[in-house]
Amino acid sequence: MVNRKTAIKIRKTHRYLGLFLGIQFLFWTISGMYFSWTNIDDIHGDEFRNLDYVPKTFNNLISPSEMHNAEGIRSIEIRDINNEPYYWVNNKQLYSAKTGEAKQDISEEEALSVAKNYMKEGLKVANIKKITEVDDYHEYREKLLPAYVISYDTDEALKAYISVTDGKFQTVRHRAWRWFDFLWMTHTMDYDTRDNFNTIVLRAFSLLGLITVLSGFLLWYISSPTIRKIKKKKISK
Repeated sequence: MVNRKTAIKIRKTHRYLGLFLGIQFLFWTISGMYFSWTNIDDIHGDEFRNLDYVPKTFNNLISPSEMHNAEGIRSIEIRDINNEPYYWVNNKQLYSAKTGEAKQDISEEEALSVAKNYMKEGLKVANIKKITEVDDYHEYREKLLPAYVISYDTDEALKAYISVTDGKFQTVRHRAWRWFDFLWMTHTMDYDTRDNFNTIVLRAFSLLGLITVLSGFLLWYISSPTIRKIKKKKISK
């Protein structure tokens, strides 16, 4: 068995590590419970979206080769913007699929029409505004800017985001998603992008957590009356 002085050092190490890591352990536990008890579809905002929406079909569209595009075509998608067809070319520019003319930005009215297709009926729009930049902590991060933010008059602080350049419905955000995002941040300990599991902070806390658990086992081993009895029996033999 270890001597009393060593046992005291192990006990102190375990105690202070537990105190230091306790708050993070609490966050890991709370966030883990939240993730396991919530429906991910609700977090995605499916309850607010029109999941039955089918994009409109268009006829009599011009050939993409007829567009006034000097650099050629690498990729192309079709967009329904306020019941008008547009080509989204090279992930860069909208063109009218009827005339071939370039379209600079979509208007607020067009953004509302796009949101109306993707959101459930009956939602009342509170306001709409354009954002041109966001920080690393914004709920609309790592997505195309500028964008229109459409706020709805709901208890969930519901917002829809439509990108200005390509007229695409980007995402919805609401209170449950924001709670999820916050708890996910505390779980991964990535306070910027939220998705990096290889941060130095997370690695350090994981290592210290392992040391805390091992020191607890060691503390039990050196202070257990049962272990003492077993060792005494072995010595007496």
